[in-house]
Amino acid sequence: MDSFDELATDVTACRACPRLVAWREEVAEVKRASYRDWTYWGRPVPGFGDPEARIVVVGLAPAAHGANRTGRMFTGDRSGDFLYASLHRMGLANQSNSSHREDGLELNNVYITAPVRCAPPQNKPTPAERDACRPFLVRELALLSRARVFVALGAIGYAAVAAELRVRPRPKFAHGLEAAAPGGRVVVCSYHVSQQNTFTGRLTPDMLDDVFARALEMADSA
Repeated sequence: MDSFDELATDVTACRACPRLVAWREEVAEVKRASYRDWTYWGRPVPGFGDPEARIVVVGLAPAAHGANRTGRMFTGDRSGDFLYASLHRMGLANQSNSSHREDGLELNNVYITAPVRCAPPQNKPTPAERDACRPFLVRELALLSRARVFVALGAIGYAAVAAELRVRPRPKFAHGLEAAAPGGRVVVCSYHVSQQNTFTGRLTPDMLDDVFARALEMADSA
């Protein structure tokens, strides 16, 4: 029988993609000046959250100086600040800040993952790298047996989770899109919480709150 602990061990030990291994380790060695006193994680990042979650958040990949530094999804960068603040407002997290793995953050009824586990250069994993990471997502979704609502942050997260849930036909990605999957499951789409979207107002706190409010509504009724 698989387990979250076994999956996390396999994820963090992975060296399947030479380009990603070289980049994540270079970033961890060179560091950003403001984090020069940190010991970077510099490895693939496992999922994080409530193993009994009915809501699963699917992002893209760890940020070079965020999760690649801290070792936890969406932790230590502005994107994570935006995401966890919304989860806290919605009652899905016990606090709004997410700075490091030992900061006391706990998630309730939500689990966070990504189709790519290593920080990619320019935040752009190749199709081959996405394919190499796919078995981890497959195992994770199998372990998340109670999950009913999947919040996809961005088009790549949407494509990955929609493929695994066998969404047919697959509507084009759009913020607020709801795509039904077999077994009473549903994918809800949001623009990614990247600074490119949040700093420009393309994604506002109210917009993300509305997505999670809808996810909660559907999770409670499933």
